[in-house]
Amino acid sequence: MQSKWRRSHRWISRVDRYLLRHVSDLPGGNHDDFFRRLSASANHGKLWMGAAAVMAAFPGRTRRAALHGLIAQAVASAVTNGVFKTLLPRTRPLPEHLPVFRFVHPQPTSSSMPSGHSASAVAFAVGAGMVRPALGVVLAPVAAGVAYSRIHTGAHWPSDVLFGSALGAGAALVTRHWWPVRPAFPQVARTWAEAPELPGGQGLSIVVNTLGGSFTEETAAALQEVFPEAYINTVQPEENLVEEIRKTAEHPGTRALGVWGGDGTVGAAAAAAVERSLPLLVLPGGTLNHFARDAGTGSLKEAVAAASRGEAAMADVGIVTVERGLAGNPETARLTMLNTSSVGLYPNFVRRREQLQPALGKPLAGVVAMFRTFAAGTPTILTVDGRRHKVWIAYVGRGRYYPRDHAPLLRPVMDDGVLDVRMITADESFARLRLLWAVLTGTVATSRITHLSEGTRVRIDAGGSPMALAVDGEALAGVLSAEYTVRPRALAYYSPHP
Repeated sequence: MQSKWRRSHRWISRVDRYLLRHVSDLPGGNHDDFFRRLSASANHGKLWMGAAAVMAAFPGRTRRAALHGLIAQAVASAVTNGVFKTLLPRTRPLPEHLPVFRFVHPQPTSSSMPSGHSASAVAFAVGAGMVRPALGVVLAPVAAGVAYSRIHTGAHWPSDVLFGSALGAGAALVTRHWWPVRPAFPQVARTWAEAPELPGGQGLSIVVNTLGGSFTEETAAALQEVFPEAYINTVQPEENLVEEIRKTAEHPGTRALGVWGGDGTVGAAAAAAVERSLPLLVLPGGTLNHFARDAGTGSLKEAVAAASRGEAAMADVGIVTVERGLAGNPETARLTMLNTSSVGLYPNFVRRREQLQPALGKPLAGVVAMFRTFAAGTPTILTVDGRRHKVWIAYVGRGRYYPRDHAPLLRPVMDDGVLDVRMITADESFARLRLLWAVLTGTVATSRITHLSEGTRVRIDAGGSPMALAVDGEALAGVLSAEYTVRPRALAYYSPHP
């Protein structure tokens, strides 16, 4: 076995020397300065960190590609320098192997096998290319140039570069398991419904919540301009919003109910619309308005078009039965849920993610927000469908959300009849470290701390002290229990046809 290894080693050495002689025979020129500078630019990963900084300026997949490239590069560098350079000591090429004008001084003192520059270059290019293939095509010749520059300047033998490149590609592939490619979201699907055509807003009654985050003095005037025939009720902060929504829905001649406000306002309007069998027009108002986004009326232009043409679809409605107060004598309330409900640290996570999203983009904002939220947070004890857990997040969505991880963003189908239940638990040992590692590596969806399920009925009980519950962004304190059910296709809502 040892003699076979020696024969292989001698064969590799002969090939290395043969190839290096051909490099040595190349005429001198400007390319020598180019490869020397290219090699130096990649010292300590500076070239790739600079490339990642430029890529990070572009949100979305480009920024995500930069992050994965850096993770792959870090792994490749650690394995190459911390493991293989110790296990495989090898002398670097000597000055007599290359022309003096090409041989760079001083040469590194570490083992020649394998090439750390090559490992980092290939890891970054392949890692980024896995997320955004077009970037991989652009980065590939740069990575190849860095790898070759290590031979051209006498820093490595060709086999060192080949082995280092293989390690870099392997690191990118391994980290892909940590940072998996998100599957494509399902296509948007609608169950279309008939609804009154509302040209100019004729037959439309709109309730406007002046406490909505996007309300300005011009809001009501703008709505009156696009819906000149509509009745518009502008609710002031001192007025009872639920009572004003009821009055708006019962205004004479009302054929459809419109709402301008945040998720909580839209939920209250949906309850009134369902009770009176009115179609709901959700306008893009409020600090957050997830239903308008999912309904396809994320802009006023889209909402006006759908209402004018009478284009509508059906949505399920969630019902949350809440018990609050004293355990021996609780008060019961029924709430309408159009989007999500949560217990634990999820509201803080969403708030941070929304703040960071304009600058960082959704994926990276989710990672940073997750770290900030859970680095100092504490889990909550809950009983979910009869099973006791310590949880960081207990989340219930009305409908199946995507992606299937800690940061649900989109809901392609509005009437799938299910509750999307997600828990990130602290039941396991080293819970906080597990959570932060899963966030860093993008494996929250597949981690043991994450529990994904679906159902048509879910019950959450406070495990000891009353819990704080959020339903469509509205916070409720002193909650003893919450039971969730689904009313299939209970709400007709305006949605533009494709």
